Amino acid sequence: MDYAALKETIREAGKKLGFAALGVARAEPGQAIDHLREWLAEGCHGEMDYMARHAELRANPAQLQPGTLTVISAAIDYLPHKKHNDQPGQAAISRYAQGRDYHKVIRSRLQKLADAIAAITGPFGYRVFSDSAPVMEVEFARQAGIGWRGKHTLLLSKQGSWRFLGDIYTDLPLPPDSPTDGHCGSCTACLSACPTGAIVAPYKVDARRCISYLTIELAGPIPEAFRPMIGNRIYGCDDCQLCCPWNRFAQLGDPDFSPRQGLDQANLLELFAWTEAQFEQRLAGNPIRRIGHERWLRNIAVALGNGSRSAPTISALKTRAESASPLLLEHIEWALSRLAG
Repeated sequence: MDYAALKETIREAGKKLGFAALGVARAEPGQAIDHLREWLAEGCHGEMDYMARHAELRANPAQLQPGTLTVISAAIDYLPHKKHNDQPGQAAISRYAQGRDYHKVIRSRLQKLADAIAAITGPFGYRVFSDSAPVMEVEFARQAGIGWRGKHTLLLSKQGSWRFLGDIYTDLPLPPDSPTDGHCGSCTACLSACPTGAIVAPYKVDARRCISYLTIELAGPIPEAFRPMIGNRIYGCDDCQLCCPWNRFAQLGDPDFSPRQGLDQANLLELFAWTEAQFEQRLAGNPIRRIGHERWLRNIAVALGNGSRSAPTISALKTRAESASPLLLEHIEWALSRLAG
């Protein structure tokens, strides 16, 4: 089989499925694994124990999918809008989480791509991934020429960084693409813009300081020192992307990721009033749902504490306090104290 021609056929099929870019890399993470091990040894992963547990699966793709020789790396644009949630009382939700759950969308399209490949090659060994297993997505995308690792550690290209990544591990011996050179130069805008100083050095993020980690991954109390820095961000943080000069060239993304439930302009008090049933129903098919109602309220309580004092805000916090769990009550009391001060 002409594998070079097959690769170009796969690339064309990927475009028809809505992928913005597609490339091929060898299933060898290389030095990126050494950097990962150093990062883990320093404890920068915080409470994300799975990062340490599955590090060797990241290092050895064939352990995750036997026979893997090649990684087909794909990117899809998701930028839902170019608005900034900076109005008083408004919630800031990371743009990637305002629409449909990207895991399902990308896995579905990768499966369709795998089916298209099988129609040409016959049965072959493969497995599709979308942030659903220990895979070095950014490194393989870099090797595949889709972009370079930015100083904020996200994949960056001349079309910006508002992109989801997905991979197909396969036993097809496709010829690899050439990596793209980095184009961050001397720019340190992302380091300066991070509200909590989580980008502790170029290409290094300490997750324990990152607002995305604090509002999504952290199950317990948010450290008090970071609460004022969170502002109105209740799920994730986009600041390191908003300031990036390359994102001036980003285009609006796939319609599947358009905002739902008004999450692009939601009011903090309205969201804080959601019952658990409303939370589950309104966020069905959305990645936010996985943090659960308690952490959702915890995050909003912090955001309310960082806002302006008003009678409705004080009343909402006190009403929630009447039936709050110990975790939520701690953050409500902090918010009330901060507003009183």
